[in-house]
Amino acid sequence: MKSSSFRRIAAVTTAAALILVGTTACGRGGGDSASGTKIVLAVSTLNNPFFVELRDGAQAAATAAGLQLNIVDAQNDSATQANQLATAASSGAKLVIVNPVDSDAAGSAVKALNTANIPVIAVDRTVNGATVASLVASDNVAGGKQAAVELATAMGEKGSVIDLQGVSGTSASRDRGAGFEEGMKAYPNITVVAKQTANFDRATALDVTTNLLQAHPEVTGVFAENDEMALGAVQALGSRAGTDVKVVGFDGTTDGLAAITAGTLAATIAQQPAELGKLAIELAVKTLAGEKVDATVPVEVVTVTKTNVGDFTK
Repeated sequence: MKSSSFRRIAAVTTAAALILVGTTACGRGGGDSASGTKIVLAVSTLNNPFFVELRDGAQAAATAAGLQLNIVDAQNDSATQANQLATAASSGAKLVIVNPVDSDAAGSAVKALNTANIPVIAVDRTVNGATVASLVASDNVAGGKQAAVELATAMGEKGSVIDLQGVSGTSASRDRGAGFEEGMKAYPNITVVAKQTANFDRATALDVTTNLLQAHPEVTGVFAENDEMALGAVQALGSRAGTDVKVVGFDGTTDGLAAITAGTLAATIAQQPAELGKLAIELAVKTLAGEKVDATVPVEVVTVTKTNVGDFTK
């Protein structure tokens, strides 16, 4: 079971559910209940365990609230996502939850939803250039700083580091990178010798790390902006992972936690993807009911190492 430090966000309240049932969808008669109200969850990719967990958390909460949740997968293609958001606007969706492939690229499609008076909630990543009712996301800047502290400690506060960055244009990558860079300022004897995107993808990170290690064989640390890239780096490092090269990831996925237990990953900054999905649905319930919601809803991140990994695994 996970640690109590991961406070469970309360389930959708009975009162909120009753308010939602009392609302009517546009174009429906006053006798129709909102049970089955259609909303769309537009996910950047489901080829990543993190977003699978986010989807599952959202689906469970939507089922409990009596919402019809249509899930679409952009497969990390911003043009595909733009088309999916346009389809959502024309298919009777009353609200859209979006996890943008690209925070900038999603702006125009979300603006069209704004024009159509369809509320939008952003999850995990923000949308630039458009209005969202709320953003629910982990505190990625704080998490980046935590990663810097953990990596520096594992490295003995000296050495050289490779920084594997996520999908260019995403707020998650930008914020984690900014936090990591800020955190590393406290360690003058550590040098970041290379930064390169690996698109939050394990196979890409394997290739990128392999190439960077040829140029920088002296590397003693790797920071990856998600666990999938960290695990790709572990593959590239082979027997060096966890011994003379320390690797820190971000997300707290099942595979990442297993790598910590195995000793190949020094740490991960654990998010709560299922809770992000669940909370997005709870915010959708309130928004559809006409309630005011906070513009930003942060979710705690926690540093996981070998000393406390047992608290996060069964």
